[in-house]
Amino acid sequence: MPIDWAHAGATLLASFLASLVECVEALTVVLAVGVTRGWRSAVTGSALAVLVLLLIVALLGSALTRVPLGDIQLLVGALLLLFGMRWLRKAILRAAGVLALHDEASIYARQTQALQGSVVATQGWDRLAFTTAFKICMLEGLEVVFIVIAISAGRPGLWLPASAGAVAALLVVIVLGAVVHRPLARVPENTLKFVVGVLLCAFGTFWVGEGIGDAWPGGDVAILALILAYLVAAMFAVRGCRRAAIRGASA
Repeated sequence: MPIDWAHAGATLLASFLASLVECVEALTVVLAVGVTRGWRSAVTGSALAVLVLLLIVALLGSALTRVPLGDIQLLVGALLLLFGMRWLRKAILRAAGVLALHDEASIYARQTQALQGSVVATQGWDRLAFTTAFKICMLEGLEVVFIVIAISAGRPGLWLPASAGAVAALLVVIVLGAVVHRPLARVPENTLKFVVGVLLCAFGTFWVGEGIGDAWPGGDVAILALILAYLVAAMFAVRGCRRAAIRGASA
């Protein structure tokens, strides 16, 4: 099936950025587990979670090929729109100063302190380390799986760029984690979530329109217009929330 290059670039970017955010969050906990409890169980738990996620992707991807394309577009479009709005809402409130920014260094410190309070296994497997690493990788990985499947299911040929974006993000985080051995606190996570939220909302709106049979003006170029529209709306929302927060603080 030929790749639709009009969508491939935006699909790759959305998949990469969204996966990067989730992988960084998972890395923070895995690093805390490895440093505090030992790397054997931490790496094993993480690797098993990745294998389970790959199996889920294979099963869901196979199942989606049996569903009519219009139904898939409507379903994943609605889900992407809801998912993107959730990310965008938090990013707007954090950018406006209403919510505190996500602090990976603080999360790492809290996780390390909590793990240090338990007895470390001197022989065999460390059940706590294995379970903690497996759970965080599964939780964050499931969001990556959803995004990859959702943004690639709306149009034939997008599976490759969506998967490539997720794999690239995973490899980047693994390499950086292996090199620095510390949480990637300097990654501008809220900015990434802001951008990803805009992209997911744009994709979701586009797929919903395609799913109900409406033809977008300009065809695929409408995605760029939707991205710009959501970006402008989100920036105005940040300004509005910031002004409301200042008025509330001064009242």
